[in-house]
Amino acid sequence: MSLDQQLTRGVVVLPRLLGAAETTALGQAAESVLARVTGRASHGTTEVTVWPDGHRLERVDGTTVHWEPQARPPVVRSLSPVTHLDPVLDALWTDDRITAPMRRMVGSARLGRFTSKLNFKRAGVGSEFPWHQDHPYWYCCAGPAARDVATAVVFLDDVTADNGALVLVPGSHLAGPAPRDRSEPTGLLVDVARTDVRGAVTVEAPAGSVLMFPGLVVHRSGPNRSAADRRSLLLCFQPAGRPELSDLPYRAERLADLP
Repeated sequence: MSLDQQLTRGVVVLPRLLGAAETTALGQAAESVLARVTGRASHGTTEVTVWPDGHRLERVDGTTVHWEPQARPPVVRSLSPVTHLDPVLDALWTDDRITAPMRRMVGSARLGRFTSKLNFKRAGVGSEFPWHQDHPYWYCCAGPAARDVATAVVFLDDVTADNGALVLVPGSHLAGPAPRDRSEPTGLLVDVARTDVRGAVTVEAPAGSVLMFPGLVVHRSGPNRSAADRRSLLLCFQPAGRPELSDLPYRAERLADLP
C-alpha cells in the first residue's frame, strides 16, 4: 500500500525505518532514563495523582511516571514527557525519515512538539489499554487544536499480538470524536457499543519500525502475555508555534463538548 493510501486510512506503518544499531541505542537510552527517574522517585517527596480509575501517576524529574495498576512489585507503565531527558531520544524530533511523512499527516509544512512518551509494556506484566482515541485527553488541554495532533510510535522491540501490539481502526479518524463510555470513570474511553470497530488491524512489526496515526484514530492494545518486553517511544507532533502539552492545564469540563 502506498504512503498516500496509508495517509488516507490514517494508519501509516514504516517497517524497519531505523537500523538495528539505532534502535538498540534508543532502547539503552530508554532504560537509562527509566533508571534515573525511578531512582529519583524513591528518594524525596514527589507529586502523586490518582485518577478516578485508580491509576497512579507520580511527577518527578520533569516527567510523569504512570505505574502499572496491578503490578507487584511496582512496575512503570509509561513516562511522559521524556525526550528532554536524553539527547538520543530528543534527536528524533528532527529526523527527516519521521518528519517528512508526519508533515503530510499533520498537514503543516512546519512541525512542532506536542508531547513525548516512553511506553514500557513489560513481559508478562504490561496491561491492556481499552478502545480509545487520544483526542479527548488532548482536547481537555488544547481544545479544538487537539484535532491537529498526530503520533509517531517508534518500536524499540519486535511487536506481536502476544506482547500487546496496537490494534487500530483505519479510517476511524474521518468520523471525528467517537462516542465516549459515560459509565467509565475517566470519561475518556470509547463506547464500543456505539462505535464501529470492524475492520480493525493489528500492527505487528519488527523493532525499528514506526507507526503513525492521528489522535482521532480509534485504537487499543492488549496485555503483554509473552516473555518479551514491548517498549516504544511516542513522539506527538502538531503544527509549529503552538504550546506543548506540558504547558497546558487539564480541564475535565471540556469533555462536555465531545459526544
